Amino acid sequence: MVNHLAIIMDGNGRWAEERGLSRSDGHRAGARQIGVAARAAMNAGIKYLTLYAFSTENWKRPKDEVTVLMELISEFAKSELPNMLRDGVRLRTIGRTADLPPASRAALEFAIKQTANNDKLTINIALSYGGRAEIVDAVNKIIAEKRTAPVTEQDFVSYLYAPDIPDPDLLIRTGGEMRLSNFLLWELSYAELYVTETYWPDFTEETLEQALASFGGRKRRFGGLNKK
Repeated sequence: MVNHLAIIMDGNGRWAEERGLSRSDGHRAGARQIGVAARAAMNAGIKYLTLYAFSTENWKRPKDEVTVLMELISEFAKSELPNMLRDGVRLRTIGRTADLPPASRAALEFAIKQTANNDKLTINIALSYGGRAEIVDAVNKIIAEKRTAPVTEQDFVSYLYAPDIPDPDLLIRTGGEMRLSNFLLWELSYAELYVTETYWPDFTEETLEQALASFGGRKRRFGGLNKK
């Protein structure tokens, strides 16, 4: 059973280029699929859905493209809020969100506050996020405390962005690329991986069902041996 699903939402640009559209059109199409993914996850009984929306490296993209992405963040938070309230979805974010423009932060913070008591599904959006940055930020929190006692793995987890959310069981990457792209480097240690050639704007409930079927046929060992 998948309790926590993580998705690297890749392929927006290629989807648009193959249709003679702009990359911004691809990102807009991709933003619309978040609602599709959320409903599919709820139908599958998944409790946590973490989406890689904007990485620390994405700030290096052309200014116009970054501006569109920031606008889409605001639009998503505003347009999906009624649906999240209706469906019992809680919104959260991870990453260096202080780097986001004020308007984007305000829209997100309002939606996060309004949905805080919902418990059917938690959508955890990674924004200005990097797996290495998360680990560095955690180390700096420990240093700031002037801690002298040894740090265990369990201790370290408490300094990550979302220590109360369980590690992902399954990672889906759309768009066919075979890499983690600096996503949840600590949390994905024992996750199962599923890569699909489907671009993110074409992601459907059927795409998720195929990934879950693959997951269901695997034996998770967590570094140990299966007992017969």
